[in-house]
Amino acid sequence: METLYIEAASIECSEERREISGKIVPMGTGEVGSTNLGGVVFEAGSIDIADVSKIKLLSQHDVKKPVGRMIAAETRADGIYATFKLSRSTGGNDALIQAQEGLVSGLSVGAEIIASKPSRDGHTVVTAARLKEVSLVTEPAFKSAQVLEIAAEEVLPAAEPTTESEPQVEETTQVEAPAVEAAAVEAARPTVAASHYVKERTAPISSAQYLEASIKAAMGDDTARRTVLAADDSTATNTGLTLPQHLNEFVTTTFTGRPAFDAVTRNALPDSGMSFTIPKLGTAPTVADTDEGAAPSETGMTSTYDTITVNKFAGLNRISWELIDRSSPAFMDLLMTELRKAYEKSTDAALIAAFTASGTAATGVAATAAGLQSFIAVEGAAAYKNTGGDFANKLIASTDQWAAIAGYADTTGRALYSAQGATYNASGVAVASSVRGNVLGTDLIVDHNIAVSGIVDESAFLVAPGSVQVWESPTTQLRLQVLSSGELEIALYGYLAIGVLKGGAGVRRFNLA
Repeated sequence: METLYIEAASIECSEERREISGKIVPMGTGEVGSTNLGGVVFEAGSIDIADVSKIKLLSQHDVKKPVGRMIAAETRADGIYATFKLSRSTGGNDALIQAQEGLVSGLSVGAEIIASKPSRDGHTVVTAARLKEVSLVTEPAFKSAQVLEIAAEEVLPAAEPTTESEPQVEETTQVEAPAVEAAAVEAARPTVAASHYVKERTAPISSAQYLEASIKAAMGDDTARRTVLAADDSTATNTGLTLPQHLNEFVTTTFTGRPAFDAVTRNALPDSGMSFTIPKLGTAPTVADTDEGAAPSETGMTSTYDTITVNKFAGLNRISWELIDRSSPAFMDLLMTELRKAYEKSTDAALIAAFTASGTAATGVAATAAGLQSFIAVEGAAAYKNTGGDFANKLIASTDQWAAIAGYADTTGRALYSAQGATYNASGVAVASSVRGNVLGTDLIVDHNIAVSGIVDESAFLVAPGSVQVWESPTTQLRLQVLSSGELEIALYGYLAIGVLKGGAGVRRFNLA
């Protein structure tokens, strides 16, 4: 069994009783509702209400915020219609005011699925369910399920105390004067009485002041006694009423994005097979200077192919039904966000591993600004020469390389890569506030997934985008109920193929001398 939440539509207002009435869910109409389980359709008579008096009206499906109770329900041909009595609590008053002002625009039911079946169009058809609660909600999903009436009993404003400065006559005149529509609206609002302190309050005092007041109180000083009593009323003595708040902000140290993918050519994955081939030139034909009557140059062209392997990248999370039902509504969104981040990290790391395994080791250089300049100059030319004209214009650097580049300076101490717009310094731009920049004419891409530490081998790669290609499928999400353990398995997976072509000549690996 699963619990699903179905949101309804807009409302209309009336002002007679503290009741809300309307259609809470369509049944037997074929109307599709958007729920936490996807598209859902209810068959006629599929929802059972065991006891009308036990169905609570909540605010936004929060069991800690009840605002009323069902007092009547009727099953009609097009769905269930119900009436709710709002409580006289602060929550009930707030719900009534928000409904009258159009701040909450619909009803939503929480139902426990007992039996269901899939439809041809991919929706879930519920054949048996049990109603658990109904909620006032902000955003609608079922267009036909709407509140038909909001009735609030009239509550006259409480009379102000009569004083010499404010005669009762003036107060009466003030209430009766605006005999217009606005007065009727205000009369429908519940009267909220002002709070009164039952203990005196005092400004924070030091321990020395508290000791002095305690001594004077013991000697019969009434003012000191009242100071001590007020000071004793603190958060230290009322921890049950000063609980810490749990904020919705989610703190995470995981990265999003795949920087290395910005340095290669990306394609859609072929629709079948766990491998595929790419033809490539073996021997090229030749042309030579030929004398009159002599035979032309003849070299037969040959070709071979590269085989590209398709790999699957997948992650799984097993969670309990209790965690799904009783956790914050944001839990599932946060879980899927972290799964997607993990997928990005794994596939980006796989591409960096391919650079390391299939790329060409560069000529060794020093871990200095001059060494970086030599690496880009020498290896850029080598990549162009050995790939048939591909430009190695993407510099993928680790975070340590990035830090070193941002710190490189000329002989006068001026930064080489952060003097933007300076005519005396055109080396490029690489600053600590951006993971993209320009270094000696190459596009700098900082990749947090490069695992090595320091200015060492494979801490940077010079890449020609045309010499490296990736083929990728869309990611797929699966959800499976494990009935034997009362858990739900959520999986995310996708397929990726990486091809470092042209013998790896288009990928130059940084090499420390």
